[in-house]
Amino acid sequence: MVKEAEYSCPLSKDTKDLAAKELREDEATRDNALQHMKKWVQDNPKIEYCRTDPCYLLRFLRAKKFSLPMAQEAMERYLLLRQTYDFAFQNMDCLLPNMETLFSLGYIFAAPGRDKLGRRWIIARPGVFDPHKFTNADMCRIHGITYETVMEDEESQVRGFVHFADGAGVTFPHLTLFTPKEAVRIVKNGERTLPMRHKEVYGINVHPSVKYALDWGMGLITEKIKKRVKIFTNLEEAKKNMDTSMLPKEYGGSMPMEEMIALWKEELLASRDRILGHDKMKVRLELFSEGARAGAVSALRNNSCGPQSDILAGSFRKLQVD
Repeated sequence: MVKEAEYSCPLSKDTKDLAAKELREDEATRDNALQHMKKWVQDNPKIEYCRTDPCYLLRFLRAKKFSLPMAQEAMERYLLLRQTYDFAFQNMDCLLPNMETLFSLGYIFAAPGRDKLGRRWIIARPGVFDPHKFTNADMCRIHGITYETVMEDEESQVRGFVHFADGAGVTFPHLTLFTPKEAVRIVKNGERTLPMRHKEVYGINVHPSVKYALDWGMGLITEKIKKRVKIFTNLEEAKKNMDTSMLPKEYGGSMPMEEMIALWKEELLASRDRILGHDKMKVRLELFSEGARAGAVSALRNNSCGPQSDILAGSFRKLQVD
C-alpha cells in the first residue's frame, strides 16, 4: 500500500497569520482536525466514497472555522447536493460543447492574480447566457466547474473570494430557468453549502424586470453576507465606489477580457481531470431523509418557501405582462 504523503502547508506566512486570526487555524489545530475529519469520512455509513486528501478536507474546515461538527455537516450536505442534482453536478467537464461556448463568451471566469487582500475575483456576465439555447443544468454545471476549480487553491480557501456580476442583457426569460423553490435552494446553498468564503459581492446594470427577484433573493441571505453586497446602477457609478483594478479592461481594469478568459481556460484544463474525478464520490441516498433526498438539505430545514414561492411566481407573471 502506498503511504499517503505527509501534508505540508503551502500557505504564505501572511496567510497563515490571517488563518490564525480569522479561522483559529494553527498547525496543531489543523493536524488534529484533519485526522478527525478523515476518520469521520471513513467511518461514516452515509458516505460511500469521498476525497480525504488534506486540501479537500480543509475546504470545509476553513469555511466553518475548524468547527468539526459544522464542517462534517457541510460536507454531507455538499456531497448530497452533488448527487441529488447529478444531472448538473456530474460530468463537470469544461470541454463539453456548451461549457466551451459559455466560457468563451465570458459567462463566468476568475480573474488572474489576486487583489491587495489576496482574494480571487470571480466575474459573471449572465446576460450572455441565452436562456433559449442553454438550460438551467448548463448554468449549474458551469458554476460548479468554476467554483470547484478555485476552491482547490488553499490560499483562496483562507483569503476568500470577491464576486462581480454585470446584469446587462438579463431579462425576464432568465428568471424562468428556475422555479421559485429551486431559486431558494440555489441562494441558500450558495451561501451555506458551498465551502467558500464570500468576502464581497458587486453588481451592476440590474434590469428593472429582475429587480424584484434580486430584492427577494437578498431577503434569503444572512445579514453578514447582505452587508457585503453592493449594487450599482452602472459601471461609472461602480468605478467611483469600488476598486476595479481586478476587473477586465472593459470594466476599468488593465487586462483585456479576452486575455483573462484565455488564462482562465488554461486554469480550467489544469484542474479538469481532478474535477472529473469527483464523479466517483458517492453517498448512500437511502440513509438520508426523504426531504434531504428531494433537495431540501439541512440549510433549508427551517425555511418554508410555499407562500413565498406563490408570491414570487405571481410577481414573475406580472412582470411578464408588464
